[in-house]
Amino acid sequence: MKTSLLMCILSSVLALSGCQDDRSETEITGDIQGTTYHIKMVLQGLSLNIGEVRRDIENAFEDVDIKLSNYREDSEISRLNANKTSEWLTVSREIVDLIGVAKQVSERSEGCYDLTIKPLFDLWGFFRHENRVPPDREIAQALQHVGMSRIEVDSAGSRLRKRDPELRIDLSSIAQGYTVGAIAKRLEDRGIQNYLVEIGGELKVKGSKTDGSPWRIAIEKPTPFQREVQRVLELHQKSGTAVMTSGTYRNFFEQNGHVYSHILNPATGRPVTHKLLSVTVLHEDPTWADAWATALLCIGESGAVKIAERESLKVLLIYREGNELKEFISRDFLNAREPGEAN
Repeated sequence: MKTSLLMCILSSVLALSGCQDDRSETEITGDIQGTTYHIKMVLQGLSLNIGEVRRDIENAFEDVDIKLSNYREDSEISRLNANKTSEWLTVSREIVDLIGVAKQVSERSEGCYDLTIKPLFDLWGFFRHENRVPPDREIAQALQHVGMSRIEVDSAGSRLRKRDPELRIDLSSIAQGYTVGAIAKRLEDRGIQNYLVEIGGELKVKGSKTDGSPWRIAIEKPTPFQREVQRVLELHQKSGTAVMTSGTYRNFFEQNGHVYSHILNPATGRPVTHKLLSVTVLHEDPTWADAWATALLCIGESGAVKIAERESLKVLLIYREGNELKEFISRDFLNAREPGEAN
């Protein structure tokens, strides 16, 4: 499960970033999926009905929600989880594609990324905010029904098979990234090529602002009880880039002097204990960015560095060393500019 900790430079964080709010872009905002969304668009030269654009966006949200939400009992993924069978099941293309991405990221992150940890997430009480430390026997029992290798995917036939009928899938760590991409596509289908789409801190930007200046994004300092900016990114990408941040420092609980993160290691069934606090990933595809941010946060600082270099990922890691916050910035993150773009 993923907590988004990236702050888009919008009205709520303008004071933090020192940015000016010139109101020069057309903006659509609202509440959705238990969070908020902000969309800024440059509409110069386009003849569009904003009401129709908003309806397009709302329809995209509803389509994702009815298929991917674990919080709706009538969603497709909830019905799939309730169907205790090991037979092949026809599912929507979205579910097949997301699980296909997740399986690849899982294999390339030493199994630390796993959509089947829902039994563990529920066991620790994170799903309903009823936090508890479960006994070893309950963890061991839940682990018997966890593992990405227990899912088979037939992409051509848009089918899934749960090798373990008790398997339950949680798409929360990848669905929001997918949603960002789905909204961005709706905008591009209408000819909008300069935009910022942000949903609960997950975002994609493309092109530039009305005045030609880059979109400015703030990465939050990973401190649990205050909100400060760690770093501001200026993004002027004609082809578009997603920016996804995951962190361990907002969603946690304490018991008997121990701190338990909501990021669970699927190998142990327990919260991670490393010093990595925040992972930011830049990627052209929001779905991949979302999955990689969670995977690297699970594996920890040393493993994340190795994987980032091996996979040529654009990542910013923030970790604790003693009483100090340290950063690791991958080579590809530093070079994340398009040909011909100025330094």
